[in-house]
Amino acid sequence: MDPLTPLETLCRIILRAREYEAQVPTDYDGGEAAENVDDEDSGERLSVLDDSINDSVEVELKTAFEDLGEDQLAEVLAFCWVGQGTYEAADWDEAFEAAGDEGAGAVGEMMDMPMLASVLESGMAAFDLTCEGIGELS
Repeated sequence: MDPLTPLETLCRIILRAREYEAQVPTDYDGGEAAENVDDEDSGERLSVLDDSINDSVEVELKTAFEDLGEDQLAEVLAFCWVGQGTYEAADWDEAFEAAGDEGAGAVGEMMDMPMLASVLESGMAAFDLTCEGIGELS
C-alpha cells in the first residue's frame, strides 16, 4: 500500500504524539486503588504526571493534523482505527470511508485517543509501513 500521506509526515505525527502523550497528566492508577498517590495534607489525589505542560507540543500536533488534506486526515484516522482493532486491515476501504465521514471531528478524536502514537504505528504496521530509517524516529 502506498499511503496518501507521505511517510515522513506520518512519522512526524507519531513523534509529536509521543511528546504530547508524555506530557498529558493522568490519574490512571493501573487498576490498583491501593497504590494511589495522595497528598496527605489536603487529601487530594495527585496526578501520576505532574509536570507543567508545554502547550506548544499540543499546538504542533494539532497543526500537523490540520495541515493534512481531507483524504490524508481520513487516512491517518483509519490507520489509528486499524491499530486499535476497530477495523481489520482487510476492511481498509470501510475504515477509510468511515474516517472520511468524521470530517473535522477527526482531529479532536485523535487528540483524545489514548496511546495515539502506538495505535498509529500499529495501524501502519498492518500495511508493512514503518518509521524505521525515517529522520528522528530511526
